[in-house]
Amino acid sequence: MMSAASDPLDNRGLGVQAPDWSPARETGMKPTEPIPLRQTRTRRTVDLSPAQHRGLDLWQREAADRVGCARITGQEVMTALIDQLLADPDLSAQIIRTLRSRR
Repeated sequence: MMSAASDPLDNRGLGVQAPDWSPARETGMKPTEPIPLRQTRTRRTVDLSPAQHRGLDLWQREAADRVGCARITGQEVMTALIDQLLADPDLSAQIIRTLRSRR
């Protein structure tokens, strides 16, 4: 093992300070610039059985009648369900129990 005194790369004992070093950055970048967040929506798909598809279609038609509009899309239903799932701990726990029971 080489001692610090005989190591040609060890300048600690000579009063030599290490050169200032900083990682390379792209020119024009400020260190505090925020990283742009993704603005586009992400698409997810789901496979439904024929019975699930038919049931969802019927539910959407009934929901449109209750809301007083011509149509409720599957996209609107899925978005509302996901928003509620993420906001409601009781619903989240219920979904976890359902997922466990299906495995």
